[in-house]
Amino acid sequence: QVQLVESGGGSVQSGGSLRLSCAGSGYSYSSYCMGWFRQDPGKERAGVAGIGRYGSTTYADSVKGRFTITQDSAKRTLYLQMNSLKPEDTAMYYCAAAPCRGWLPLSLSRPSDINYWGQGTQVTVSS
Repeated sequence: QVQLVESGGGSVQSGGSLRLSCAGSGYSYSSYCMGWFRQDPGKERAGVAGIGRYGSTTYADSVKGRFTITQDSAKRTLYLQMNSLKPEDTAMYYCAAAPCRGWLPLSLSRPSDINYWGQGTQVTVSS
């Protein structure tokens, strides 16, 4: 069974940093492109960052310049380095996977197209 397990969330002051990890199992990591979504209570799940087979990346406008998505295929692990965190970054963060589309990174526009989700890890940023 495909499983994605996030870790690294926590509580941090505004301006601080966190590094999220997502460990995958039960699938061929190279067959999927990965990404991160986030969701606050009462809001729709929204894309944060995505990465492609050859390292291409895409970011939500709200996190560009602050967040960096990387992956270690050998370890089947996805990362999200989050710097200069803001209170509006507070959310449950979910690791996501979907079949790759050539060299393109994971699309952030349609959460409904995601095939696999992690259980989520909470990130809370205090003012």
